[in-house]
Order: sequence, then structure tokens, then C-alpha cells
Amino acid sequence: MASERGRVQIEQSTATRPVTGRPVVYATEGIISSGHYLTSMAGMRMLLSGGNAFDAVVAATFAAAVIEPTASYSLGAESVFIFHDAKSGEMLTLSGQGVAPKKATADFYRSQGLESIPTGPGRTAHLGLAVPGVVDALFTILDLYGTKTAGEVLGPSIEYAERGFPHYEYMIEGLKSLGVREAWANYPPGGAEVFLDDGDWPKPGTLLIQKGLADTFKLMVEAETGMSGDRASGIRAARDVFYEGVIAKNLVSSAQQVGAILELDDLADYHSKFEQPVKTTFGEYEVYGQGAWTQGPVLFQALNILENFDLQAMGHNTPKYIHVVAEALKLALADREAFYGDPDFTVVPIDGLLSKQYAAQRAKLIDIEKPVPELPPAGDPWKYSSLKKPASLANIAHPVYAEAGFTGGNSAKQGTTHIAVLDKDGNIVCSTPSGGSFSKSVFFPELGFAPSTRIEMFNFVKGHPNELEPGKRPRTTLINYIASKDGVPVMTFGCPGGDHQVQGNLQLMLNTFVFGMNPQEAIEAPRFATDSVTNSFYPHVYLPGQLSVEDGVDQEIVYELKVMGHKVVRAAVCGLGATITHRDPDTKVLSAGADPRRACYAIGW
Repeated sequence: MASERGRVQIEQSTATRPVTGRPVVYATEGIISSGHYLTSMAGMRMLLSGGNAFDAVVAATFAAAVIEPTASYSLGAESVFIFHDAKSGEMLTLSGQGVAPKKATADFYRSQGLESIPTGPGRTAHLGLAVPGVVDALFTILDLYGTKTAGEVLGPSIEYAERGFPHYEYMIEGLKSLGVREAWANYPPGGAEVFLDDGDWPKPGTLLIQKGLADTFKLMVEAETGMSGDRASGIRAARDVFYEGVIAKNLVSSAQQVGAILELDDLADYHSKFEQPVKTTFGEYEVYGQGAWTQGPVLFQALNILENFDLQAMGHNTPKYIHVVAEALKLALADREAFYGDPDFTVVPIDGLLSKQYAAQRAKLIDIEKPVPELPPAGDPWKYSSLKKPASLANIAHPVYAEAGFTGGNSAKQGTTHIAVLDKDGNIVCSTPSGGSFSKSVFFPELGFAPSTRIEMFNFVKGHPNELEPGKRPRTTLINYIASKDGVPVMTFGCPGGDHQVQGNLQLMLNTFVFGMNPQEAIEAPRFATDSVTNSFYPHVYLPGQLSVEDGVDQEIVYELKVMGHKVVRAAVCGLGATITHRDPDTKVLSAGADPRRACYAIGW
């Protein structure tokens, strides 16, 4: 009788409530986590049909361009990747970041009366269009590491676009965001005829059909099927039709009709690039990520600085902890503004920036009792570098100040998505696609996508590492990471959110490495972010001393932070769409978490 009462109590929810709103997803054969359940399903279909993690990430990244367009990710945009190939044992990053067109020079923009590269929703958005990068990168991964054909990985995307999928709340809220209708009105028809219901906002559950995007995908599949030869030849044909064939011609023609400076040669000459990851250590972990053509090393610098503090003794998300982490980030972000840029065009003292000795010196600048009221000065990593400082190196111009009363934009809420895949063979792949925001770019309905505007992140400062140059990658905000333990890759981290990306990823790692949280706990824990740095996105506002905190941070903690001197503001999110995956090196069990701040879901089998 007692056992029967116990069973009834559990069924009636008198058992202890779970610590997290979502469970950790566990699996043995394969696992994927992404910004939407249908994106995850596109990748899972590859795993279920015998594909590997590389096939899955390619299928899911293509599908995200259909399913998650208001995550500021469109097919004409970019992505960055990091992966571990179990067969070769290699760890590599891949840059699918688009570059500046050949006509994009400071002199050109100044001839238009501009001192920075503009984006929408204004009438000069067309001047910010970058060369697309993600398609080349995806087909490169598929060719070298995957097993499927272009037609197979594009199959789910064609179905989603042609047959339609249900509108969902997060996407509809994105459509309602400031500037979307204005941008479409400035470059008619924009996406109004595709994404709106006779001019009204669509309702959740109604079908979204994207014929133009489906046609673009089918042109790539037709190019593959029309090519005689092996799988690799077909994949290259699918790539070439986008960068040299009819899709390229349609994109350039459409872009030039609205005044853009994209040319066919810009697309034909584009190729994604493999690079060795940069890394640092933190406790018993090695952490790997992209180099200084991204903001990725900010996290490494912050970890190195924070090694000089007893974070565990401070306690998770206490006032002292939040203060010290935020101040460490300010120091690292100051170096980002001064030294980061595409190393193919400039000299970056990456060894100095990641030096433990340099970090120890920077850590001494943190006052435990009060914050720096603005972005602190950059350090001197050249003292710790084997590289010679260029005589032409310039400092960044003074930041642009936000208008009075401005407390931040919505880029951290809207931007980017993230996908991570692990398979039974030990392959680990991350993709962080972004760009082509409806409010910032120009949407071409006949193609079904909007190009990226990420060249807005360049500056015109002569000699600066991130100075605008044709063919150069902007210092992008896009990043992702793999962590190893005892030399074995075991975890991935990704957290969309513009300048908050690196800050969110840092907190995911600290939650895991220092406080022992599982993937879902680490994701759901409240986050914070400093805004005391010039925003990477146009119009590059600067909010000195501002500290954003999510609603989950207690009001008493907020009060104490204000007493310390932080300008604290509440933020709905400080990065959203976070994902952590884990592979147990002993049992081979896979696990993943997904961010409930939006429609993220992990799927395993």
C-alpha cells in the first residue's frame, strides 16, 4: 500500500522538481544540438541514414538558412567551424567568413560621404554587402570529410523550403523587430511577400513556403546530377553554380541593380580556408578556437587572466565573481580593439596576447572593489611576442558614443545560430552561421536569401589590423570552441549573440570547468555581459561602464554591483542559442544541452 501511495505521489508531481527546465540529452550513436528542432532533425536524418557528423553539420547548416532566417542567418552569409576528425586525429578550424569585395576601399566609402560601412535599415544598406562564404565552406567540408552527396545533404532544406514548415514564435518576433519592414520597404519587395501573410504578421503554426530559396537549392542539386564523375566532382559542381554559375550571376545582377559593389570575380575568387586553431589551457582543460580574425582569442585571454583569481571561492554569480569576470573581459576586449585582424593581411602578436605572463600582468590591473568606468587601455603584448611590431601599426580611433538614453540594441538577441554534432566514431563538428539580417541587408526574393553585411566590422583607420582592404576578412564576432582533457577532445561550446558571444561562451566554460555544472545547467544559468566596448556592428555604439545582466540574476546582487560602480541594466538575454556537447572518453556516451532562451533542441540516438 505504501509503495502504491509513493507511485501516485510521483505521478501527481510531488517528486522533486528538476534543476533545469530541459533535460540533458544522452545518446550513444550520434547527437546534434542547434537553434531549432527542425534544424537538428535535418542533421539527424544524415546520421540515421549512415552519414557522419560532417554530413550532419552540413545538412543542418543549410537547413538553418531555411528554418532560422530571423536568427540573422541567410544562405548568402557566412559561418565559422571547428572540428576534430577522428580518423586523422586532426583538429582544424575552417573560415567560411565572407570577405570585402574588390571595390570596397576606404576611399570608395569616403567618396560616398561615409566614415564607416553602413547597413540597413537605411537606404545605403546595399553598400555593406559582403562576398558570401558559407556555401563554399559547407561543400568543402562535405567533399573532404563527409560521405553524402550534395543532393542528400540538401534534401531536408529543399523539403522545408518547398513544402513549407510551421512559423514559430521566436521567428515571428524576429520579423517584428525594429527595422525589418523599413528595410524591405527601402528595397522592395524585400521579404514581405515571402514572410508576411498579406501584409500582416503570420501566426504560429501557419506554413512558411520559400520558393525562391528552394529553387536556389535545386539549382545546386541539378548541377551535381548533371556532372559525370565521382562524388567529389558533383559536389564541386554544386559549389561552382553558386560562385561561378547561374546563381552567382543572378546574385550579382540583383545586387548591382540596387547599387551594390559585388562583382562576379568576387564570388569566383572566394575560397574558404582551413587553419590551425589557437589554444590555451585552463585547469585540466585545453581549449581550442579560431584565431584573431575572429574575437575568439578574447576568451583565451580572459581565461588566462582569471586563472589568477580563486573563482570557486567567490561563488557562482556573486557580485565579486561577476565583477572580476566582467573586468577581465574588458581587458581582453581592449586588446581585441587594438590588435585583432585578419592575419593574412596584418601581423597579430597572438603568442604575446595568449602569454600566461602577459595575462598575469593584466590581472594586476583589476581592482577587486571597483570597476574601470570605461574600456581600459590596450596592453602591450609585443613584449611577450616573438614577432616584431610593425612600424605602421595604428591604434583604434576613439569609440562612437551612443545617444543619450540608449542602453543597447537587439543584435545580441537576434543574431546568429549554432550547431554542434558528435557521432559514434568520435567526430566532433561545430558550425556558427550568421549574416544576412533582414533589418540590415537586402533580401532578394527570387534567390530566397540576403547577403551578409559583416564588412560593417571593418574600420578606415590607416594601419589598423582591422582596416578595410579588398579580399580581407572582417574581424568577425563568430566563434566556437572545442575543449580537450588529457589530450582527448571531450566538449564543444557555442553561444550566439554578437559581442556577447565570447562572453557567453566564457561563462558556459566557467560554469562547467569551475562549478561542475552539466551541459544543461551551464546553459540555463543566468548570464551577464559588459557593453563597455565599441560594438562590432554598425553604427558601433559605445556604452562605457554598462553591465547587462539577465533577469535571473537576483536584485540584491544587482544592487551590490551598482554600489561597486557598475552601470547595471537588465537584459532579456546576454547571448542566446547556447549549446554544449560532451563525449565521455571512457564510456563513449554522448550528451548535449540546448538553450531554452529560444527554440533550441538537442536530439540523440
